[in-house]
Amino acid sequence: MIIKNAKIFTPEGRFEEGSIAFDQKITGIGQCSGKAEIDAQGGYVIPGLIDVHTHGAVGCDASDGIAENLPKLSRYYAQHGVTSFCPTTMTLKEPVLKTAVESIRGFQRPADGAKAAGIHLEGPFLSYAKRGAQAADNLHEPDVEMFHRLNEASGGIVRLVTVAPEEPNAMAFIREVSKVCTVSLGHSTADFKTACEAYENGASHATHLFNGMPALLHREPGIIGAALVSDASVELICDGLHIHPAVILAVHKMFGDRLTLISDSLRCAGMPDGDYELGGQPIVVKGGRATLLDGTLAGSSISMLDALRNVVRFGLPLEAAVTAATLRPAKVIRMEQEIGSLAVGRSADLLLLDPELNLVKTFIDGQEIQ
Repeated sequence: MIIKNAKIFTPEGRFEEGSIAFDQKITGIGQCSGKAEIDAQGGYVIPGLIDVHTHGAVGCDASDGIAENLPKLSRYYAQHGVTSFCPTTMTLKEPVLKTAVESIRGFQRPADGAKAAGIHLEGPFLSYAKRGAQAADNLHEPDVEMFHRLNEASGGIVRLVTVAPEEPNAMAFIREVSKVCTVSLGHSTADFKTACEAYENGASHATHLFNGMPALLHREPGIIGAALVSDASVELICDGLHIHPAVILAVHKMFGDRLTLISDSLRCAGMPDGDYELGGQPIVVKGGRATLLDGTLAGSSISMLDALRNVVRFGLPLEAAVTAATLRPAKVIRMEQEIGSLAVGRSADLLLLDPELNLVKTFIDGQEIQ
């Protein structure tokens, strides 16, 4: 297959006019020719979006432990430009988490669905004070053996785990677990010194920056400042509710290509306003805003494509937005040699967008998703 007359997003982070050839892998970029051609008519070809922090959508949640729900989620993601996603679990008791990761382990991608790149354990190793919409009764001290049990139950596909570094045994946990997957700091009261120590011990990411952590203050920069000076990557929920657009632009100026876009979507994504459930707790969605009954802001109801369009509308250059939704999340989960960029030999996971960033076509492993 060849897509011609396109603006191709290169691994160097810029658009170049030309064509791209692919089968299951990308086989050529530049001036390609062949029989099966699609005329992009000046549209954009970018890598497929990668969502490393998404709990669910269309009434389904990764924590439900219902294997039949994963194909539904997979199809939803593909329909919204996501070609790889990390099903993200909540703070739950170990037996419930075990059932959830086992169901994800058994996921078989449908022909019209996105790929599950691995699991994100958002907890249960979090702070009570900054638990946000996580259930307090299910919080657990950082526990290396518990992590290994869950990772084994998943078939070794945990790619990302969020931990509060100020909790007991957290530093030992970070040193050990960072050898297996990416460790992210979040849902935490950690001060700057503690967060820096965590990054020195192997953590390398920050979960939904600003949300679930102390603010960035001029005399106490906290996790945000520690991430900046430690070269960690950071993620932002870009629904326009969790983070002010001006702060999104400021984060990009501070962190550059270390910025990662996420949806942090809940089962209410792709659904009407109403009453839903999150990690055993009731949530209410009004005007797309998801909260606990006490008004605590929960995750979002957006897709990654919404996030991409939002940040461009807020003023982020398209090139920076695409990098933050593709190559950077691939690096966060240590899969940049397989996905996240349009380079010869990479998986042919790509999107064709029109000049207004509407999704025209999605390809996963070279096959068009209908």
